Amino acid sequence: MSDDLACGSGRQLTLFGAPEPSRKTNQVGPADPTDRVRRIAARVPSGRFLGTSSWSFPGWEGLVYDRSASKATLARKGLAAYAKHPLFQAVGLDRTFYAPLPAKDLADYAAVVPDGFRFLVKACHLCTTPRLRSAEGNSENELFLDPAFAVEQVVGPFVEGLGSKAGPLLFQFPPLGNEHTKDPRRFADRLAAFVDALPAGPDYAVELRDDRLLCPDYVAAIGHAGVAHCIGLHPRMPGVDLQSRFAPPSDRVVVRWMLQPGLGYEAAVERYEPFSGIVDEDRSTRADIAALCARQLEQGKQVLIIANNKAEGSAPETLVRLAEEIVETAPEPGGEHARR
Repeated sequence: MSDDLACGSGRQLTLFGAPEPSRKTNQVGPADPTDRVRRIAARVPSGRFLGTSSWSFPGWEGLVYDRSASKATLARKGLAAYAKHPLFQAVGLDRTFYAPLPAKDLADYAAVVPDGFRFLVKACHLCTTPRLRSAEGNSENELFLDPAFAVEQVVGPFVEGLGSKAGPLLFQFPPLGNEHTKDPRRFADRLAAFVDALPAGPDYAVELRDDRLLCPDYVAAIGHAGVAHCIGLHPRMPGVDLQSRFAPPSDRVVVRWMLQPGLGYEAAVERYEPFSGIVDEDRSTRADIAALCARQLEQGKQVLIIANNKAEGSAPETLVRLAEEIVETAPEPGGEHARR
């Protein structure tokens, strides 16, 4: 095409003089869902909130997003498109684990998702990490289980920023070491004092990385304050059934399907990136989660499930297959489970 048919922006004109559309200048949009995904989404029982752990993955082009975009672009502009996926009613906000976010930043996230959407937000690690690492070595964290810090820096912005779109505020504990696991009751007592001091209203959840801390004292500690146990599916923790036994009575259930058994985090990233498809299918865990959903549905409880790319290779694909199994195992109106 000759130079006199080129527009000033560098975009080419069509034969009729109108510039051709340029995907580079458009916002990231949602991928067109397949008929299979639409059918599954239409049948997922109400009260089930499915979502992924964060949303800024370029490998999700065609699964979640309609184009290729960088991680940084998706982090800034991808959430609105993500929230249009027919299966996704929730998302895990992980960046808050590394530093608290102000209410305005959280409000900006809430503004681009529809009503009924829920954010699972990780509380800052300073609330749950007893020792801090630095170039100079390890030091005691004076803010560990400090309710004053949690209320001011974490809970307050969480409530103000997200409003009705706030899901669980998750206090995720890393492996705590023998100092804390040798006496589970002592840890439970300290945890009880912490959660009892948090303001009523928000939905709180606790996730552990030490199975020794799963004990009746732990159940009593969080159950007394109405805090949920997050069933964190991680190689360091037991499976769905055992963890669900240590979940205190609650009207909601929180599940995070995080990491394939036998793999560390870095190894999983190397094996699964760019997270565009299932690599290691985990049918057993999927069936356990679907069965848990069926039981909770019969009891009228809400279930929020967050899937990570490191669970099977691609969180969006994991949720499609999980939703399909949830639909197949959900109780029918007469009380009988659906048959395959």
